[in-house]
Amino acid sequence: MNRLYPLKFIPQIKDKIWGGKKLREILGKSEASDKAGESWEISGVQGNISIAENGFLAGNNLQELIEVYMGDLVGDKIYDQFGIEFPLLIKFIDATRQLSIQVHPNDEMALKRHGSYGKTEMWYILQADKNSELIVGFNKKIEKSTYKHHLENKSLPEILNYVNIYAGDVIFLPAGRIHAIGSGILLAEIQQTSDVTYRIYDFDRLDSNGNPRELHTDLALDAIDYNFDSKHKIDYSSKVNEPSELVTCKYFSTNFLDFNKPVDKDYLKIDSFVIYMCLDGDFNIEYYENETVKVSKGDSLIIPAELKNVRLNPVTETKILEVYIG
Repeated sequence: MNRLYPLKFIPQIKDKIWGGKKLREILGKSEASDKAGESWEISGVQGNISIAENGFLAGNNLQELIEVYMGDLVGDKIYDQFGIEFPLLIKFIDATRQLSIQVHPNDEMALKRHGSYGKTEMWYILQADKNSELIVGFNKKIEKSTYKHHLENKSLPEILNYVNIYAGDVIFLPAGRIHAIGSGILLAEIQQTSDVTYRIYDFDRLDSNGNPRELHTDLALDAIDYNFDSKHKIDYSSKVNEPSELVTCKYFSTNFLDFNKPVDKDYLKIDSFVIYMCLDGDFNIEYYENETVKVSKGDSLIIPAELKNVRLNPVTETKILEVYIG
């Protein structure tokens, strides 16, 4: 069997009523339209499974690759837990207009209702227009009855927490936290493999056929965390050529790395695949006996679990997210 190598995948571009041009103009997704809202970079979601783009494995989907390479690709513990289902969904999102207010169920609820995993996620803000905002949680602790009252009277925005947002900000969203991406924001999203979303409030917008979009208000009632959390952004400090920890949770760990000189990565202590999302710049991944894969702004790829040592050689100053489990 041929040895595994850093795997790129064909992005799946999805047009949305709130999408725009930034996936193409900023991240270089040449196939994206003027209404491109999401680029599914790495996905194990049924019906949207990523297809390998480079090397001798090009044309195989991610599920097929896991079936053949098992723990060598994803890590032994991860394979034992998830089998051939890839546990993370990696996206870039361009919101030209406000997204709907939504919430995601936790694992227990998602399994019971949908036979799915829940959805805990995080956002890294790549670019934000002036005065851009996110909705993250409530602006105070509330009762379910208070929430229902505001929902029925179309005054839900009055009890939501609005956060001014800037490039480089990081938001962690555990399952149950109500949220919405505001207009003018380009971000990277890292989440559990799940496409279960409860849309709560959509500002009375119509879809492309002139119909109101489906809401899931009843399903959301028991999924929402009604508590107040005053800390919405993740505090971190960034130093060139040193990794910065952003988020560590049971579902994924994410680091930020800004580098302008070669960086050697040693993953001997990690029983997991590693994902790189290139936010800016260009670099080459050197592995085995001086084999290389080129990575450019907007690219995402998987470092297989069996590939324990790689060198990152920047062509220009480069910024990446590094994501793994464990």
